[in-house]
Amino acid sequence: MKLAPLLSAAWLAVAAMPGTAEVIERQQSVRPLPGGLDSVLMVNDNNPELIEDDGILISTFPNGEAASVPVVLNGRFDLFSHHVYAGDAEGSPSSTLWLAVLAAPLGNTPVTLQLLAGSTSLSQAKGPGQTQAPFLPLPSLMPETTDVVAAGPGSRVAGDLLAGRSAAELTNRRWTLAPGTPTQLLLLPIPVAGLDPLLNGRNLQLRFHSSGPVAMATLAAHGEDGKAPSEQHWLQLLKDQRMSSKEHQPTPRGSKGKIIYSRVSGVQIGSSWRARITDPGSPVLAAPTAPISWPISSLERGTLSTNQVQTAELKSFYPGTAWAAHGNYGVEYDLTLPLKNTGAAAVTLQLSLDSPLKGNSTTSLLRFRDDLNGPVMFRGPVQTTGLEDSEGVSKGRQTQHLVLRQGQQGPSLGQLMLKPGEAKQVRVRLVYPADATPPQVITVQPVKQS
Repeated sequence: MKLAPLLSAAWLAVAAMPGTAEVIERQQSVRPLPGGLDSVLMVNDNNPELIEDDGILISTFPNGEAASVPVVLNGRFDLFSHHVYAGDAEGSPSSTLWLAVLAAPLGNTPVTLQLLAGSTSLSQAKGPGQTQAPFLPLPSLMPETTDVVAAGPGSRVAGDLLAGRSAAELTNRRWTLAPGTPTQLLLLPIPVAGLDPLLNGRNLQLRFHSSGPVAMATLAAHGEDGKAPSEQHWLQLLKDQRMSSKEHQPTPRGSKGKIIYSRVSGVQIGSSWRARITDPGSPVLAAPTAPISWPISSLERGTLSTNQVQTAELKSFYPGTAWAAHGNYGVEYDLTLPLKNTGAAAVTLQLSLDSPLKGNSTTSLLRFRDDLNGPVMFRGPVQTTGLEDSEGVSKGRQTQHLVLRQGQQGPSLGQLMLKPGEAKQVRVRLVYPADATPPQVITVQPVKQS
């Protein structure tokens, strides 16, 4: 007979809050996430989000103090770029904004630059060969099979990176950068003609390896009659040190009261977080008798009382932009959970990604809403290996797309059945997607059979 797994409700309590939906308090433990960020540099190009004028978005070229974050990129490094465009100042619906990525050696020797992995996507394509991911109203959980499942360009690119896919726009994988004139690596459009509302966005994430030190820049400029600006135009923008306007002045670090995180325009330290999640002082994670959660992308004022800020620090950034990489957008989380049943009875566990309410004052509970009417806080794919279905059959490696609203207890990503003394390992991978709002938590909890 098939048994239906149900969440045990022993640790759930409902509290009424004046003027709001009821809040569910889930009694449990919340632990800091083990492991940490690596030291790989990431050029983080996300300020402005809404581009309004032509110019340099971010540049690590050493010439010009005001227009540069002069960080040397050498060996492994990444680029995260995320922008939207709403037409030009005159409101012309035929306008297209173009993004260019330029690179050059920092020295007199040619440098080989290799694209190890990467992808890009528009919110909405307007021409052939353009990768797109519209913001579709997807369900909370949708398994990915042969078709790509995505809701928004950040979601699409995160899924591509997890699956080892790329985008049609990325035709080159290797460049030889000659000293002197910068090489144009990519030229990508953000078209808005015919869209209602007049708005489109592009996410771009690239993982590089260089044979020597290089500088890199991303720039934005309008074309004419749908045609891209000339290569000379991009070089002139870089030479003139003309900056595209920034937005959202951040709250100074350490200030009290309300915080404005702002958006990032700088070079961060860390592009992946790898961890083996065990009990303190133990090589395994004992199968819990109540939920246990670990934050994902915790940040200043959003640690869920663990006091763990996972946010990548910035090696250099432009004045008036975020002073840390709040949200860890584009960072890959690669987590291993070596679970073991140390009890005398068989146990069934469930794994989920949850989006609890911020601001709990203790690590002995998390708070959730009793409805799903709040804003979307997470939209993106999660890849798992080692989980099982309700019959105990391994699902192998699977990717499931999640859409989580504020205060939502996430749907089950799968289960794990453990006999007394039995040990099994689960792996969880995700690239923290653009258009998400941190933090979330990875949760392991028992289910009961009825």
